[in-house]
Amino acid sequence: MYDYVHGKLDWLAAGLPTEGTNAELPRAADVARADVPTCALGDRLGEVRERVRSAGWNACVVVNEHSVVLGLLREKELEGDADLLIERVMRPGPSTFRTYVPIAEMAEYMTRHDLVNSPITTADGKLVGLLLREDAQRSASKIQRPKGNER
Repeated sequence: MYDYVHGKLDWLAAGLPTEGTNAELPRAADVARADVPTCALGDRLGEVRERVRSAGWNACVVVNEHSVVLGLLREKELEGDADLLIERVMRPGPSTFRTYVPIAEMAEYMTRHDLVNSPITTADGKLVGLLLREDAQRSASKIQRPKGNER
């Protein structure tokens, strides 16, 4: 027996196993894409843009040397001057979401707020992956609703 003193949310954020009726439901970390391109503050936009596009992406997460999320480049930012440093063009301090958020909740939130993608991070801000709204919606649509809850 181990007394985990940090609390339930910290346990969930660490991706540790859970029990109960919701344990089998997909969460943000289950659907987020871990292969999202990353870059650093001192990188040049032109080099990053080329790398991002050649990998088939239209977004890049800006991280520090510890993989902590600092910013986000979406399609609009990737179109800028090739010589600019990432720190000059990124969206600083993007909204991030924890690994344990239910995918149905993420899909609804992303749709309501017109978010194309959202970084998923650990409790200490380290990048787990980028959740695409289309992936969240697709995954949420596959969830079986309990009898009596059909609409």
